[in-house]
Amino acid sequence: MTSIYDNHALDLTSDPDFFSLLTGSYMRIVGRPLVQDGQGPDWLYNSAPFVVLAHNTEPDPRFIYANRTAQTCFEYSWDEFIALPSRLSAEQPDRAERQRLLDSVTRDGFVENGRGVRIAKSGRRFWIEKVTVWQLIDESGKRLGQAAIFPSWRDA
Repeated sequence: MTSIYDNHALDLTSDPDFFSLLTGSYMRIVGRPLVQDGQGPDWLYNSAPFVVLAHNTEPDPRFIYANRTAQTCFEYSWDEFIALPSRLSAEQPDRAERQRLLDSVTRDGFVENGRGVRIAKSGRRFWIEKVTVWQLIDESGKRLGQAAIFPSWRDA
């Protein structure tokens, strides 16, 4: 099943509908707001002090969103990020652990306090901790992907 977010040409950096999907599904599933009142799509993309990533529902999910903090952390530009299969954010030995986390999210709706080693474009390995991953589910109940946030990272 495909969704609108399987379209590689979408620019979701300031899209109000995607922002509503991100923040609305976070509130419904995790039970608290992702952003404060008055913080909109531009703030989340350009100014949020935490990483926000999302991937779609393709068989090999591809990133569809990465805010500027994520781009700094992983060292990819927007155009590079949205062409990247999300599995490539982890090295081969760490992909099974990453997949177990994503499978838990599919089963349970969200996971908090996840952690793992990821890899930047340059090959730099880093730890992510205090990760929250949740299902991107619209108000009608359709699953459109998964998203993750984490507040900081450190070199491995």
